[in-house]
Amino acid sequence: MQAETKIKTKVLGEVKTSRPQRNPSVADDYIQQIKTERHWKKVATVWLILFSLLLIGFFVYTYVPLDETYRTVKDWYKHLDKNFHWMLLAGFLAQMVDGALGMGYGVTSTAILLSTGISPAAISGSVHTSEVFSSAASGYSHYRFGNVNKKLFKALVIPGVIGAAVGAVFLVYIGDEYGNLIRPVVAVYTLLLGIKFIINAFMEMKPQKKFKHYRLLASVGGFLDSFGGGGWGPIVTSTLINNGRSHKYVVGSVSLTEFFITLASAFTFFTLIGVSHWQVIIALMLGSFIAAPFAAKLAGKLPKKTAYFLLGILVIIWSVRILIKIL
Repeated sequence: MQAETKIKTKVLGEVKTSRPQRNPSVADDYIQQIKTERHWKKVATVWLILFSLLLIGFFVYTYVPLDETYRTVKDWYKHLDKNFHWMLLAGFLAQMVDGALGMGYGVTSTAILLSTGISPAAISGSVHTSEVFSSAASGYSHYRFGNVNKKLFKALVIPGVIGAAVGAVFLVYIGDEYGNLIRPVVAVYTLLLGIKFIINAFMEMKPQKKFKHYRLLASVGGFLDSFGGGGWGPIVTSTLINNGRSHKYVVGSVSLTEFFITLASAFTFFTLIGVSHWQVIIALMLGSFIAAPFAAKLAGKLPKKTAYFLLGILVIIWSVRILIKIL
């Protein structure tokens, strides 16, 4: 509609300049002519695509041994883990939650994968590795939909990466001895943030003082995400939103930053202890890639109260789960 108005204004301007007596219907005729040309261009494009697909199909049918290909795919499918479909669902749902709310990938995927009988150690390693790829898809989608604040992203990314790498090294060498001392402190902090989210969902938000400690927050969030087995979203997203930052831009910026955080963490883990359970990783990745664009689109559409309430519930579940595991 806006395009038509611009065309009509331009044509009317030209008509008025050259022939002041002409009727504005000339512009309407011109617009109709442009519409007709565009229509036939689309028709030609569709037929060209169909013709190309027919040619490709002909060459595939003629030169590719379909029976052998079918048997190969069938054999490969038989060797998949019997819970592969549940793993795929876990990746999809985890990315929908994480992409829309800025947190919850690890909580959601771990909760579903635990029901499949996979060992907790395998789940933890697989989730962190797959999260590199899922956060890349999520970050790109948020950037594409305009949900990223570049200044916020730059303030978080470098301190977050350093914190994640240091946290991974600490976990490998002293995690068994000191890991359980840090997790309850983080869980209590995020539990209070979750309660505050729910309170804010039912009351009018008042402007708060400008938050200044982005680098410190990102460093702590990155460290605890690696060392504590998760927490980048609940800690960083919750803190920023509760300090008055826009939900949409916090979720988008934190999600894009999370790619670099998980990459640093996964690379450190891979270097020190290696990676296993590739089927779980692939299933989580595939599910995440499918969900990423939908979740990013949803992030900008959720009503503020709904987003705050869902964030509060998710953070409380994440915090209580950690406390129960420790106690």
